[in-house]
Amino acid sequence: MTTSESSPLLENGGSSGHRDLSLTRRVVNFMKGEDEPSWAESFNFFFLGTWFNVLLVFIPLSFISHNLDWDAGLIFLFSFMAIVPLAKLLGEATDQLSIKLGETMSGLLNASFGNAVEIIVGVAALLNGQLRIVQTSMLGSILSNILLVLGCSFLAGGLYHEEGIFNGTGAQASASLMTLSCITLVIPAAYASTTEAGMQNYCDDASECPTAGLLLISRGTAMLLLGVYCAYICVQLKTHPKLFIAPTDESNNEEPEETVPRMGTAAAGVALLSVTVVIAFCAEYLVSSIEETAVRYSIPKVFIGVVLLPIVGNAAEHVTSVWMAMKNKYELTITICIGSSIQIACFVVPLLVIVGWIVGQPLTLHFHNFETIVLFVSVFLVNLLIMDGRSNYMEGLMLLTLYLVIAIAFWVT
Repeated sequence: MTTSESSPLLENGGSSGHRDLSLTRRVVNFMKGEDEPSWAESFNFFFLGTWFNVLLVFIPLSFISHNLDWDAGLIFLFSFMAIVPLAKLLGEATDQLSIKLGETMSGLLNASFGNAVEIIVGVAALLNGQLRIVQTSMLGSILSNILLVLGCSFLAGGLYHEEGIFNGTGAQASASLMTLSCITLVIPAAYASTTEAGMQNYCDDASECPTAGLLLISRGTAMLLLGVYCAYICVQLKTHPKLFIAPTDESNNEEPEETVPRMGTAAAGVALLSVTVVIAFCAEYLVSSIEETAVRYSIPKVFIGVVLLPIVGNAAEHVTSVWMAMKNKYELTITICIGSSIQIACFVVPLLVIVGWIVGQPLTLHFHNFETIVLFVSVFLVNLLIMDGRSNYMEGLMLLTLYLVIAIAFWVT
């Protein structure tokens, strides 16, 4: 049998080489992003796509002020301002990465990274032992979404359109889940303040010295809420997606807008990871400066947690939600506001309780009675306003009024 110079010496000698070459080619094609925007185009859009990114100048200021031990108020301010555009970039990278992943993976990705800033800030505060900041910032994020953001959206949309229409059934399903999460916060508070076992070893702040029963209730409830949240994702993406689609308007013959990718998949992934790392550093600087800032400038820590910190993670969502309402896309507004609140109440808060359990921090679901009542009445009002699937500017004004009343109350708490 004759062999040519190009024939392999062994019978199967060339097959593994071809496989390796094929794998290498796939990796190279993925990194190059064939039929996708180039890396230069991707990052040009990522960093120069909006005027909001002017605030990125606060990132080096945050690092410099922390490492040179500047005034705590400056560290807090610079870190606060740095996280605002980073949250916007994180959402942009997630959206661009979702385009190529399909509906299911896109939904899971948004569920995971939708409140990444809140998770990072919460973990940073948790590792610093600031359990009250963790609780108040999570409570503030929920209140900010369902009162401030939804109120601004209904008000702005109502000024441009006489009435906004959305799928009331899906909105009610989401609001019902918010009600469930609210009830799960009432039970630990009732246990800690009314039962003999709950009041054992009671101190001024029960979050600092929770009883064994309170820890068991909180950790068990956290695991159950995580399971309910997984079921909610399944309902939203798989079994009942029609509940979360806007009602069709037969008189409107416009084609649905197709999302055009502005970033390559690999570039979006790299951007997502990079922004997450930078946010982690800025969040650590922010949290470490809260104590001194609160004392030096006479700002109540509860007010910082409930009102100021939520602005950091929700600033980009605020703008998007209001803009969607002005464009008469109320279904997206409801998804942003109610959906984000559900993520925090049923995913982020329980996750932080479990993380606290792992790292030895006794974080519980026992909020102060006043905070529990505030959350309950807020969810109650939102349920009343969205049950008919319609909105107007007066409903937005009511939500904003309640939020301002709550903010004033927390200032003097």
